[in-house]
Amino acid sequence: MKRLLRAAWVQRLLASVVYLYVELIIATVRRRVVNVAAAEAAVASDEGFIALFWHGRIAHAMACRPMLKAKPRRVMISLSRDGEFIAKAAQWLGIPTFRGSAGGGETAATKGGAGAFRAALTALRSGAAVIVTPDGPRGPDQVMQVGAVQLARASGAPVLLMGLAAWPSIRLGSWDGGRLPLPFARAVVVLDGPLRVGPDDELPSIRADWQARMRAAQLRAQALIDRKRA
Repeated sequence: MKRLLRAAWVQRLLASVVYLYVELIIATVRRRVVNVAAAEAAVASDEGFIALFWHGRIAHAMACRPMLKAKPRRVMISLSRDGEFIAKAAQWLGIPTFRGSAGGGETAATKGGAGAFRAALTALRSGAAVIVTPDGPRGPDQVMQVGAVQLARASGAPVLLMGLAAWPSIRLGSWDGGRLPLPFARAVVVLDGPLRVGPDDELPSIRADWQARMRAAQLRAQALIDRKRA
């Protein structure tokens, strides 16, 4: 089954399904953005910025494409075969990709991390939004890897942390507890930031702080959605 799912024609089919699904969600979902001024300022600025959200909310985040308006954007997708159809769908959606992992650490080079890191720095310095799931591609769920913090320090770019929730949505049985918003769903985006990493800041402390803040943003987004359901 895995061999079939990773066949080129199956990957193209999956990419087309994802593309059509996201376009439908973009056209029908009603979205509320908390701290929208931060997003508008980042998009309007000539400076690049980093957007972080948990891996399980990829579908929600892709449907936020209109928030970027004409801002150049790049998204980091893993080098795994499973990531290929996501990368193709993102490109069809007007979100160019670069392949690799932002996990950092000793295994980064084997995951394409060095090349992805350089590509992300180039994009940020040219004024693009760089979109990263800091707990991907294999988790643990909602555990931030240090690579995103390293990227923020090396680039000096501001960072927006995102919490994303929607109702109704379908919960997947994946490691990240992924959710797929349904057409005409209500959605909430909670933004925290902009944040920056100074040259003398301790990366482990920043990583722990950002992880806690992202988890809090995610919980707040879910709470706001639950309140709408009540």
